[in-house]
Amino acid sequence: MTDARTALARAAERFTFSPTARLDAELLLAHALGIERTALLLDLSRPAPDSFWPLVERRAAQEPVAYITGTRGFWTLDLMVGPGALVPRVDSETLVDAALRHFRGRAPATLLDLGTGPGTLLLALLDEWRETKGLGVDRSPHALQYAIANAAACGLADRARFVCGDWAAALAGSFDCIVTNPPYIGTAEPLSPEVRDYEPGSALFAGPDGLDDYRLLAPELRRLLAPGGAAVVEIGHEQAASVTALLEAEGFAVTLHRDLGGRPRALLAH
Repeated sequence: MTDARTALARAAERFTFSPTARLDAELLLAHALGIERTALLLDLSRPAPDSFWPLVERRAAQEPVAYITGTRGFWTLDLMVGPGALVPRVDSETLVDAALRHFRGRAPATLLDLGTGPGTLLLALLDEWRETKGLGVDRSPHALQYAIANAAACGLADRARFVCGDWAAALAGSFDCIVTNPPYIGTAEPLSPEVRDYEPGSALFAGPDGLDDYRLLAPELRRLLAPGGAAVVEIGHEQAASVTALLEAEGFAVTLHRDLGGRPRALLAH
C-alpha cells in the first residue's frame, strides 16, 4: 500500500489546474482517513487507504474539494456544503470583518443575510454576536437545507431562521445589519470548470455586466435597514465604482473594504 507522502505527491501531480494542488491532496487524504489535516501531516508514513483514489479522480475532474469532502471552513466555523450551494470563499470573510468592525462594542439586535446559501455570512456573524437573532433568505431550497443543517450543527438554530424567497420581496420590518453576497459575474465572463461546471449558476451570474442583482438590492436595502443600521455588500474587484453609485443613489454613505489580497471586496453602506 502506498504511504501518505507518496500518495500526496501523486495526487498533487493530477491537480496542476489548481493553485492549491498540494493542499487539495492533503484535505482529501485527511478526509479519506477520517482525521484532521494537521494529524495527517504529523505522520506521512501511514498508508493511504484505497478510498483516497476515487476522491483524487473526482478532484482531477475539477470537482470542488468542498463538494468532495462535504465541508468548508469559513471564519471560525466548519460548514456543510454540496451541490446546489455556493462554496464559501475566504474573500467573503471580508464582509464578516467589516460588519464586526462597524458594530464593535454594540452588536446589532437583528441580522439579515440575503442570498445566504449554506448560511455562510449569517452563521459566522451570529457566532460572534451571541445575543443577535438572524434571518437568512435564499431562492434555492437545496442551499437552505445546508443552511438549516449548519445552524443546528453550529448550535445556532435557536437564533437563526431561514426563508425560501427571491431576495427581499416577501420581507417586512427592519434589520440593524444586512449582509449579502449576491451573484456578480457577467454572463459572458470566463470561469474555471471547477466553478462553471459544478456550482449553481443562479448564485454566480447577474446579467451581462454582473450588476443586475445590485440594481434590485439597492432600494431594498434602504427599505429594510433600520435607522442607524448598516449593510455590507460583497462586490467583484472591478465593481466598486458601479455599485457605490447605486448605493449612493439611495442615500447611503459608502465605505470600501479590501480583501487580504488588497482587492476591493465589500462595501459598507449606512
